[in-house]
Amino acid sequence: MIVVDTNVITYFFITSTETAKAQAVMQKDANWVAPPLWKSEFRNVLLQHIKHERIVLDEAFTIMAAAEQLLKNHEYEVDSENVLRLADISKCSAYDCEFVALAKRFNIPLVTADKKLLREFPDTAVSLEQFSRT
Repeated sequence: MIVVDTNVITYFFITSTETAKAQAVMQKDANWVAPPLWKSEFRNVLLQHIKHERIVLDEAFTIMAAAEQLLKNHEYEVDSENVLRLADISKCSAYDCEFVALAKRFNIPLVTADKKLLREFPDTAVSLEQFSRT
């Protein structure tokens, strides 16, 4: 079981230069978990792709449904005090710290491409490349 942030979910479902890395993460560990926040962030990513004409609305519906299916019953609430403590001791947003808090709760890695998370939480956050190699 691993925590994945919205970037990893995006790379997995929307073809980009990072898609192969996200697929390698999935091959290594398909038990992905995330805080419920991922849905709102992912919807916003989809909207940005629609606005920049990279996908159309119907594609967004299909992608969202597939992502929700993947993470169905794999969403976990996080403790607000833990999130705020993590945000306070780092340069990361409370949004990003939700993923860190979840990883710490279960003592599992947070797989991410977010350089700030990787820098601020080296004991918890691991890059897609690093996770795939270990």
